[in-house]
Amino acid sequence: MNPPPAPLSTWARNVSPSPTLAVDAKAKALQAAGEDVCSFAAGEPDFDTPEHIKEACIVALKAGKTKYSPTPGIEPLRQAIVDRYAAEYGLKATPAQVIVSPAASSTATSASSRPGSPGDEVIVPAPTGSVIPRW
Repeated sequence: MNPPPAPLSTWARNVSPSPTLAVDAKAKALQAAGEDVCSFAAGEPDFDTPEHIKEACIVALKAGKTKYSPTPGIEPLRQAIVDRYAAEYGLKATPAQVIVSPAASSTATSASSRPGSPGDEVIVPAPTGSVIPRW
C-alpha cells in the first residue's frame, strides 16, 4: 500500500490558472467546433513554422546549439535587430540595448516590475498579453 501523497503547500493550493491559457483553450475549443476564431490569447501563430526556419533549426541542432542562450539573446540576433532598426527607422542603438526573449508576457511583466519603485509610474505599451503589477 502506497502512503498518501504529501499535501500541497499553501502557496501551491492558491495558484490560479493562467487567464491567458484559459482564453486560449476556449478559442481552440471553438475552433475545433468549427467556429472561425481569431485568437489573440497565447500569441501563437495560426500557421505552421515556415520550412526555412525549420531547416535552420535542424542545422543549428546538428551544430550543437542545444544549450541555453544568453539571457538577453544571442549576439548575432541582437545585432541584426540593431541593424534593421537603424535601416528602417534611423534608430541608433547597440546590441547591449536589445533584449530578445521567447515570450512577451513574461518579458513585459519582468521589465515593468524592475525599473519602478512604489509610487512610480511605468508605461507599458498595450497589448502585452499579461497582467502588469501595480505597486
